[in-house]
Amino acid sequence: MIRAASILVLMMWLSLTAAAQMPPEHSEPLWGIDEDAMRARLDATDLQPIEGIWFYPAERVTLAIERLRPDADGDYRLILLDSDNIEHIPGMVMGYMQASASADKWKLWLYSQRDRTTLLKPLETVATLNPAGNTLTFDPPHWRVKVRINFARFLPSLFRGVSVIPEKVEEKIPIGFTKRYPEGGDSGHFNKIRYL
Repeated sequence: MIRAASILVLMMWLSLTAAAQMPPEHSEPLWGIDEDAMRARLDATDLQPIEGIWFYPAERVTLAIERLRPDADGDYRLILLDSDNIEHIPGMVMGYMQASASADKWKLWLYSQRDRTTLLKPLETVATLNPAGNTLTFDPPHWRVKVRINFARFLPSLFRGVSVIPEKVEEKIPIGFTKRYPEGGDSGHFNKIRYL
């Protein structure tokens, strides 16, 4: 009985910690944020390579990536600063990022649907920061699955009746962001965190 209760408590704790790692189900607006205000915020912080103002050419969107909190080294949010689409509201949180064990790979959640002024349904992908720290790309998978059914009854144990074959489709250019500000952070190198 005690063991079952311990297992139940452990499962609840694991589900709560997993839920805490996921982004909110809908975005929150940060009113009064524009490109000038974001530059001032970035200039006042000890920047990490991922932080800054970025441009997403596929949708002609300018966005910022900043730390969620000063003490949250691996957690970031993406904030809309400007867009050609007048329905997009500056200051809207577009998604979240989380550092991984690899310095150039990031877990990225972007909201995929819109309900008036709220963004919903965050979808997860992996983003890659280039060594220069000026492009952040993510590439959705381009795989298609073929199913082949073998109706031949000859040697069925040797030749399987159904097989699934992954097939790569045409190569596509990865989509992503290009950095606009700052180019090197604090007029030089980014201030990477040093752990002692």
